[in-house]
Amino acid sequence: MSRPSFRPALLALCVATSTAGAQARPRPIAATPVPISAAEIDAHIRFLSSDLLEGRGPASRGGALTEQYLASQLRGYGVAPAHNGSYFQRVPIDLVALQESSLRASAQVRSNAPTPLRYPEDIVVWAGSSSDRSAAAAPVLFVGYGSTATEFRWDDFKDVDVRGRILLVLVNDPPAPADEPALFGGRAMTYYGRWTYKFEEAERRGAAGMLIIHNTERAGYGWPTVVGSWAKEQRMLPRDPKLPAPLGVRGWITEAAARTLLERAGHDLAALRRQAESRTFRPVETGITMDIAFANTVAHLESQNVVGLIEGSDPAAKREHLLLTAHWDHLGIGPAVNGDSIYNGAEDNASGTADLLAVARQLAQGVRPKRSVLVAFVTAEESGLLGSEFLARNPLVPTEQIVANLNVDGGNVLGETLDLTVLGETKSSLGPSLRRLLAPRRITLSPDATPERGYFYRSDHFSFAKVGVPSASIGAGDQFVGRPKEWGQMQAGEYIARRYHQPGDEYVATWDLRGAVQLSNIVLDFARALANSRDWPTWNADAEFKRSTRTPTM
Repeated sequence: MSRPSFRPALLALCVATSTAGAQARPRPIAATPVPISAAEIDAHIRFLSSDLLEGRGPASRGGALTEQYLASQLRGYGVAPAHNGSYFQRVPIDLVALQESSLRASAQVRSNAPTPLRYPEDIVVWAGSSSDRSAAAAPVLFVGYGSTATEFRWDDFKDVDVRGRILLVLVNDPPAPADEPALFGGRAMTYYGRWTYKFEEAERRGAAGMLIIHNTERAGYGWPTVVGSWAKEQRMLPRDPKLPAPLGVRGWITEAAARTLLERAGHDLAALRRQAESRTFRPVETGITMDIAFANTVAHLESQNVVGLIEGSDPAAKREHLLLTAHWDHLGIGPAVNGDSIYNGAEDNASGTADLLAVARQLAQGVRPKRSVLVAFVTAEESGLLGSEFLARNPLVPTEQIVANLNVDGGNVLGETLDLTVLGETKSSLGPSLRRLLAPRRITLSPDATPERGYFYRSDHFSFAKVGVPSASIGAGDQFVGRPKEWGQMQAGEYIARRYHQPGDEYVATWDLRGAVQLSNIVLDFARALANSRDWPTWNADAEFKRSTRTPTM
């Protein structure tokens, strides 16, 4: 669709309603709420994915409308404001754009003449922080997979000092050998395989920069996805001053470009990769020097998490909190596809937001659970989980009081299912607890079909897992009632190919939202069970993120 005309009167009405709501106490609600219905969820999705909201981009006028709508809904349900008397938690966001005309990038093998590195054909680079200029000029050190994992007795760095060096690193985790099938999660990616971890580890060790060698099979996506995701402006939170100094340059390099450079320096990439698959690997001096520098345009923006509190009914247990999350944002207005430039995000994540709104209404209007429930509609998930990361860094209550996090990223618009897919199912006691809840309904939990893609680390629940909160993201499975066995997988494939992160992710009036009602009720029942329990969910022994055992207050 073309960019719609703005309706200031509507925005003014929303702002006035929400602002007034943030100052007053929610009215009491009767304890017999109307059941969740397809019509209720349809109404939310229809509005949240309308062209009026212009793709719900963070720090945009469509984003502002979205925030006001969500706050107004929470107030109407009787959900109290959760952040210092307000429904809004401000999230500062730095928008950093590489000025391509300023980019200087080359590689030199020993004393030979420098070779240009083409952007974005050979490399894609971006700033490690919101600085006006980024640069890294240093010798290149190959560090295998760039992982230090004591639980796997693995250290790619050994005793080598990498300060001031540009690190060359392989994507994903080391593959598990036949005699150790569980190494680094086996087929499933661990956090050590995520590009975020690799950059963080390089910063902890004082490196000047890092380039990840792209491989389509190991990454789970092709080079065009790298270009589409990183060869553009980047959103990031203002850097925490307690963190180590940022990398001068973050980036990716194609496998072909890396192989060619290494061959000129007398190395074989395939041989280096084999070496890196062993615990005995040590960093390799490549004989390559890189010089990468560019200027940045920096803008300081602000978006908001929308947050509400449903206070628990038990005087002691209400100090403990269950956190429910869904991201409200999408990609805003972008490059036109078939004449449509609005990335509406109907499934991603207007549908999940609609489901969580329905769950919040039920919890607020029904019999209050013993523990308190925090409801957070977070911003900038599509920009790297920024809203949830900010909330995890700046929690509404101390993290030690958060029992667990349940996240909804993508509701079910295709009908009822016989299974669910739960990201994090095998990492904590939340998985077995949900299985027990679903057993009488004859609904099963299906394993992640593509664990090597690391989806657990790519949605908002992960931000809370990182600070020790047992977390899971609950979504529909692929076994749909009344449909052939392969139908669900076919629908998922078509969505990824035709609509995911594209303008084609639009509202469809013929969706079967009985699946949305089913999913919402499951999240609701699980939330009630957790909020009324005496127990604290716990991480499994092999999970990456753990915290000490809690003593219940009930």
